[in-house]
Amino acid sequence: MRTHILITDDEPLIRKSLKEILCYEGYDVSTAEDGVEALKIMSESSVDVVMADIKMPRLNGLELLREVKKLYPRIPVVLMSAYGNIEKAVEAMRLGAYDYVTKPIEDRQLKQLLEKMAQEFEIARNGSGNAKVARRAPQPNAEAFYHVVGADEKMRRIYTMIESIADSPSTVLIYGESGTGKRMVAQAIHKADPTRCDKPFIEVSCGALPETLLESELFGHIKGSFTGAVRDRAGRFELADGGTLLLDEIDTCSSSLQVKLLRVLEEGSYERVGDTQTMKSDVRVIAATNQNLEELVRRNGFRGDLYWRLNVISIQLPPLRERTGDIALLINHFLEKYNVMRERSGKPQVLQVAPEAMEAILRYPWPGNIRELENTIERACILVRDDTLRFGDLPDSLLRPKADRGPAAGVSSVSLKEALRDPERDIVVQALEHANWNCTRAAATLGINRTTLYNKMKLFSIKRGNGHG
Repeated sequence: MRTHILITDDEPLIRKSLKEILCYEGYDVSTAEDGVEALKIMSESSVDVVMADIKMPRLNGLELLREVKKLYPRIPVVLMSAYGNIEKAVEAMRLGAYDYVTKPIEDRQLKQLLEKMAQEFEIARNGSGNAKVARRAPQPNAEAFYHVVGADEKMRRIYTMIESIADSPSTVLIYGESGTGKRMVAQAIHKADPTRCDKPFIEVSCGALPETLLESELFGHIKGSFTGAVRDRAGRFELADGGTLLLDEIDTCSSSLQVKLLRVLEEGSYERVGDTQTMKSDVRVIAATNQNLEELVRRNGFRGDLYWRLNVISIQLPPLRERTGDIALLINHFLEKYNVMRERSGKPQVLQVAPEAMEAILRYPWPGNIRELENTIERACILVRDDTLRFGDLPDSLLRPKADRGPAAGVSSVSLKEALRDPERDIVVQALEHANWNCTRAAATLGINRTTLYNKMKLFSIKRGNGHG
């Protein structure tokens, strides 16, 4: 018998979107527009999982969670929200929610969440018609690539490598230019590690501190060991015990500190600054750098013994200019993130990028990589007045190449947008009709995600039956 999921949300498009992808994945799905209707459905049929929006007009998500936990305590509840509210998330988890996710939920994130639930729970029905859920041990790789955006072949190979090394305690060395996402990949490795994923993930930026402070930051110190050491202090290796420690900008460490790091990696032991007691460390170390360490070793700028100890497993992250096919995915990801900010200030969501703006974005070499792209989209979401990011909304660094070539033959971005509006609408309708109005397949045909397709349907007022299909 297939898993029955109940979607509760007062937004019809959200209900339709989630139902479509879940049905496509083989789940039985019911929908309700509020908590009252959800409880009625649960009283009439067997439900295995509840996904509920936290903000609904009648019986909101938290209230529904309380009722479900009273009436059907074994049914897992996932709460959803368009706003990342830490207080609400904490309250939800305190009340017994299985998870708390921020909308819009990406297809991959939803699949990973349900795979994780399938691995952690065995769902079996009992005679009363209500789901009986027996918990079992968590399985690895439930959220291996959470928050890592990219479908380029180079990124897919990295995902495969992460899966391969997840359950290994080996040190990992991540190479990549500034802004390529080294921290995100390190977090993905930590989350994929079945023995450490529920332990601390701690990051130290080695280049941000002078040598004396960095040693204390890493290994801790005892009271009186140096001026200002007014009390004992645990270091990052101690705080990360059992988990993962990311050493960013590892190339900036001094030679003397490199010797102490080598000892920790080889023996798992160290001393706090000013102390004689040896401490043990059970930490997986991930190092990251934007420098060529092998070249630094040749020039005596980095210890060879530490380099070879760090370089057990190496991952090279491609710069954004070498994975331009992911730019559209990243833009959509950042628009979804910063549209929340626009909604809070009463502005319309940014739903599309004008062709001239997209041309400039794709032409630009992005020396700051993903970080620079995110800053560009955040800036645009502050400045854009309506639902379209236009050429003039981009920063000067992107506009300058266009300006150097002179005016574009009197064609403005606004007129181009208007000229392309009807053809774009026709293309969307054709894709929907070809897919028999299955939005998941239509989105795949168009090369966009399902959320973007729904936004375009809303923008162009496209509905099945309005002269279509």
